[in-house]
Amino acid sequence: MSNSLDIIVIGGGAAGFFAAITCAQTYLHSRVTLLESTSKVLTKVRISGGGRCNVTHHCFEPEQLVTYYPRGGRELRGAFTRFQPKDLIEWFESQGVALKTEIDGRVFPVTDTSETIVDCLIKTAKKAKVDINIRSEVINLIKKDNHFKVELKTGKILECNRVLIATGSNMIGYQLAKSLGHEIISPLPSLFTFKIKDFRFQGLEGIGLAQVGLKLLGTEKKQQCQQSGSLLITHWGISGFGVLRLSAFGAKILHKKKYNMFLLINFLFPDNIEEVKQRLLVIKFKNQKSNKQISSFSPFNLPRRLWQKLLEHAAIDCRKNWSELSEKEIIKLAKELAQGQYRIIDKGVFKEEFVTCGGVNLKEINFKTMESKVCPHLYLAGEVLDIDGVTGGFNLQSAWTTGWIAGKAIGNE
Repeated sequence: MSNSLDIIVIGGGAAGFFAAITCAQTYLHSRVTLLESTSKVLTKVRISGGGRCNVTHHCFEPEQLVTYYPRGGRELRGAFTRFQPKDLIEWFESQGVALKTEIDGRVFPVTDTSETIVDCLIKTAKKAKVDINIRSEVINLIKKDNHFKVELKTGKILECNRVLIATGSNMIGYQLAKSLGHEIISPLPSLFTFKIKDFRFQGLEGIGLAQVGLKLLGTEKKQQCQQSGSLLITHWGISGFGVLRLSAFGAKILHKKKYNMFLLINFLFPDNIEEVKQRLLVIKFKNQKSNKQISSFSPFNLPRRLWQKLLEHAAIDCRKNWSELSEKEIIKLAKELAQGQYRIIDKGVFKEEFVTCGGVNLKEINFKTMESKVCPHLYLAGEVLDIDGVTGGFNLQSAWTTGWIAGKAIGNE
């Protein structure tokens, strides 16, 4: 280990802060400088979870954890064996920050305010003697021999032995990485809602379902994109965890199709269309409810107004009794319930969560250290990399983990 390394961290977000703190605490004689281009550090941490800060997710098995990452999961598998949500929770608690786990697995500070997390990180960084600089936008990064020159917009030039790029998903970070030899996978939107205009959803705003099956149609067999999870009908279309998860895993396909695709919704997931058909036939022929009117009795746990909309779209006379349904009508209804097709006409946004896929090619990074394979002594962490997770604290966790690994390695000569 060196006793006099100068280390510069570019980016004052979750990954940059955690790397700077970890490095300063591990390599006590190194000088760690953190540069943030704006007037505030930890901006994304502040708005995460609607201002409550969803710091991570209660998932302590790396093999399961990586399934929440459409891109980067394979590379993070080993990283999570070294620093995962359990370690992060212990770290914050060691700093006096109590965390709580909500029923859906999301982890928040018990204070329900992101300022608790922000204050902790700033206080810990200052205690570790990290030199925090705001309004310090980097416009150029040059490597000469074993040293870097970091040029700021103000004209000031800093020199150092090691650099960590942790700028998040923005063009400055991509340009800096590219100037030092890295390939940038074109950034695209991820984690968004679907805009759908369909008669079946009209007047149903606010209705939610806990579990549906979702599948993008018109993709190649090997690319078939399907997910399951909650669905919420909104005034613009649909949202919910299942939708957001599908948008993340299907981000590149959806972008290629210009966000104009057909979506198959199975409202009775995990039952398939044949199982739904059989359940309908049982009611028609064998159930004591067969003399009930179709509109007033639904054998499925569906919101009443949605049930009636689906019946109407299937052109089924709601005044009929179940016993009066023809086999053709049963097939139409089963298809409406388990294989209904809806046209996505555009993407929406998801609250304050702006997530992109794309960034620095992961093949060019050593995930044991987060050091660049193409530019020695350059490190990268967080969303500047081609890593993205679904909603629920996963994007922050990958930032904490890659920042921690970089911080542990960057001061090692």
